[in-house]
Amino acid sequence: MVVTKNMVKVVSHPLVQTHLTQIRDINTNPYEFRNSCKILGRYLVYEAISNLNTREINVETPVAKACGLVFTDYIILAPVLRAGLVLAEEAQAILPTARIYHIGLKRNEKTLEANSYYSNLPKMAPSSSVVYVLDPMLATGGSAMAACELFYNLNVAQINLVSIVCAPEGVAKIHAKFPQIKITTASIDDCLNEHGYIVPGLGDCGDRLFAT
Repeated sequence: MVVTKNMVKVVSHPLVQTHLTQIRDINTNPYEFRNSCKILGRYLVYEAISNLNTREINVETPVAKACGLVFTDYIILAPVLRAGLVLAEEAQAILPTARIYHIGLKRNEKTLEANSYYSNLPKMAPSSSVVYVLDPMLATGGSAMAACELFYNLNVAQINLVSIVCAPEGVAKIHAKFPQIKITTASIDDCLNEHGYIVPGLGDCGDRLFAT
């Protein structure tokens, strides 16, 4: 139920797709919208982290010894404020030891470019760092590109992008500069309109999340 083409993984699981339908609906209220976004965040991040490195360890069960796995990567979750917070909430639930670095980016509505107003990144990151940029909408690609550039400049081992909905233009923009970035999403939609919104999309994710 997962379709992978090049560096884009589209998750077609029925649970993901039913919640995507819920948040597309203009009649979905903010509470239901937020709840469905959280569920989507959990399942999309679950799919995205399948590429993490592990090592074997031995543990004692109440009955006998058992061989298991633990992650070896230094995991970073990077939600793009503000809408990315809803994805980070569920990502942290399944990756409780992950570090969270918030990225504040605001889109210029005239140029459609992203301007950074906040980031709490360290001056250096461990060489084994695997980053998951959490941005619910990959539209023009401006915000995601700016966030990925911040981590690229830290020389992290791997950068991934998790978005609920993507526009083909945004995917192309990311991969034109960073072909190594893996994108996990619930949908690649048709196109962008003249205002830079994804069609059919789901409107402004941040506004619908916070009823603003």
